[in-house]
Amino acid sequence: MTQMMEMPRVQTCTVTGCGYNHDGCTAFAITIGKSSSECDTFVDSSEKGGMGQAIAQVGACKRADCKHNADLECHATAIVVGLSGDTADCLTYEHQ
Repeated sequence: MTQMMEMPRVQTCTVTGCGYNHDGCTAFAITIGKSSSECDTFVDSSEKGGMGQAIAQVGACKRADCKHNADLECHATAIVVGLSGDTADCLTYEHQ
C-alpha cells in the first residue's frame, strides 16, 4: 500500500489581486503551471473564494525541471507565491 505524502504548504502569498488571497492563500490546494512556475489557481477577482482560512497546499506541480519536483509532485517543505512580472509565480522554484 502506498502512503499519502504530506503536501507542501503555501507558506506565503503576496498576490493581493487573487480571489483566494485574503491574509494568506485560502484555496484548499493550488497547481503550479508549466511555463513560468505560475500559480494556475490564481483568480484575478475581487470576489473572495476559498476555505476562509490560510490552509493552501501544493496539489500538483507541472515544473518537472524544478529541483523540488519528483513525479510532478512538489517535495519542498513549503513554497512562497508572489508577483513575478504580471503573474503569480512560485518563487521557491529552482531549476535542477
